[in-house]
Amino acid sequence: MNPASLRITEIFYSLQGETSRLGLPTVFVRLTGCPLRCGYCDSAYAFHGGKTMGFDEILAEVARHGARTVCVTGGEPLAQKHSLAFLTALCDAGYDVSLETSGALPIADVDPRVSRILDIKTPGSGELEKMHWDNLAALTPKDEVKFVLCDRADYEWARDLVRQRKVNDLAPVLFSPVWETLPPADLAAWVLEDHLPVRMQVQLHKILWGEKPGV
Repeated sequence: MNPASLRITEIFYSLQGETSRLGLPTVFVRLTGCPLRCGYCDSAYAFHGGKTMGFDEILAEVARHGARTVCVTGGEPLAQKHSLAFLTALCDAGYDVSLETSGALPIADVDPRVSRILDIKTPGSGELEKMHWDNLAALTPKDEVKFVLCDRADYEWARDLVRQRKVNDLAPVLFSPVWETLPPADLAAWVLEDHLPVRMQVQLHKILWGEKPGV
């Protein structure tokens, strides 16, 4: 029995709404707590509270849903000291594991079997200064880089960063509009106009079920 534990906000089974795994039936393990306060955050309910669960209890709940794909998200999962060991435990159990991380904490020690979805904070997020830029050097082609864009200014900032730092040579790049402030059609037009080698995405789970926990 593994005595390590994590603070968990929720574990649920849904369709993956983002990334290259879009549409895949997935078990989500949402950890509690985050050191950032992005202005557009859609999971602020995970900042506090939650339930302390041991690894064995978490793995049993994950297994109950019968899916091969698992996404560890937050909050900010890497803010909890046992998160790295838990990601390895998921991989050892045979799951296809992805990690959604804010980019503010180092990713270099994450198990290499995990696909790291690295969120690069834009000026519009209000948390740009907390970015850990050394994370770019740790990326591999199995990882993905996500930009959540508030407006045209965010888009231009992200576009220029992708070009200048050749981010798409490091890992696939995702551009996502903030649900409330940037019409998806506008972002699509800008990406096409600039011939930008990125994948535009919208949040499938919100289209299907709206903005709420557990989806």
